[in-house]
Amino acid sequence: MRNSVKSLQNVVNEAMTWLGRPTVSASALSQARYKLKHTAFIELNQVAIVETLYGNEDYLRFWGFRVLAIDGSKLVLPDNEAIREEFGTIAWSNGKDAEIQGERPYALASVLYDVLNRVALDATLGKAKAYEVDLAVGHLPHTRVGDLLTMDRNYPSYRMLAELSRCERDFVIRCSAASFAEAREMLKGQGPDSQEVTLKPCAGQLALIREIGLPLSLKVRLVRVLLNTGEYEVLVTSLLDNTRYPTDGFRELYYLRWGIETFYGLLKTRLELENFTGIGAEAIRQDFHATVYLSGLESLLTDTAQAMLDAKVTQYPQSVNRAVSFNAIKNRALDLLLVSGFETEQLLAQLTSLFLTNPCLERSQRKPARKNSSARVLLNFHKRQKKHCF
Repeated sequence: MRNSVKSLQNVVNEAMTWLGRPTVSASALSQARYKLKHTAFIELNQVAIVETLYGNEDYLRFWGFRVLAIDGSKLVLPDNEAIREEFGTIAWSNGKDAEIQGERPYALASVLYDVLNRVALDATLGKAKAYEVDLAVGHLPHTRVGDLLTMDRNYPSYRMLAELSRCERDFVIRCSAASFAEAREMLKGQGPDSQEVTLKPCAGQLALIREIGLPLSLKVRLVRVLLNTGEYEVLVTSLLDNTRYPTDGFRELYYLRWGIETFYGLLKTRLELENFTGIGAEAIRQDFHATVYLSGLESLLTDTAQAMLDAKVTQYPQSVNRAVSFNAIKNRALDLLLVSGFETEQLLAQLTSLFLTNPCLERSQRKPARKNSSARVLLNFHKRQKKHCF
């Protein structure tokens, strides 16, 4: 069990200390959100969630690493002139090759996420056409030696690998079909499943690499993994030791990265992030960082319940139902700021009891076919069928 009642109480205490008062009325709390800058939620997430989780070094690891994923996701923003100027726009059409119909404001969210412990260490909101690698480099100060960073096919540029190498961070990144020459050959099924190669920047990047003082050559390992579809996946990694980090383990390791995809799904669907409470830039940033903080709070509060589910012997592993947990937090967690001592322990026990109801089954081998729903079907679902929990 990674987080005791004492650790959960720390979350409450930090929130109360940060708000600057020993007790807060319900009306004051409901109004406080509208008076805070978005940086308040960044600080609160760092102090109350991140420091609480990693304070005693008792957290989940893989191969001894803290597994962190970096990924970006576009957010649809309210359409007004101020937002367009602040974040920029992206053109849209009714099909890939169709004529452009117009432009709409977007923001590019980027998150550094612990996929095993389900906590965001850092999050930022960039402009619509921001470069994902630039945002990813901005997350590196929130990492440390002993972290393993995983990323998808948008990230394995020479610059990204060099930035990771310079700050001594280990990584596992999927290569695209237009990636390094050796990776392209492995994607065709040629050569060994694991090999060490030396990478150098292309002519177009050489000047930039020299200007920012990055190494001009990198020794990395390329690992090929066979997917269930019969396709190959090639990963570039800093884990060079074949004995300590066997090739067969990389499929499971890279699969963990999917946790950040489900995290974005949680933000956008379960917590309806894009249903913003205001139409200004500050309201958007505030909603984004408050939602990231809330997701971390749910992870800590449900930890005891998840440990109890893990201890049960069942046909399939069980996990806390997020619809139940966020609904319980919506209705009860505010009380955590209004009680103290034994009352807090009682309330946490009540929340844990609620978190144990209607658990979800985890059938990891189940591979349902992906459905491409039309915009009309999706609109009907979100307007008339979706069950809102928060």
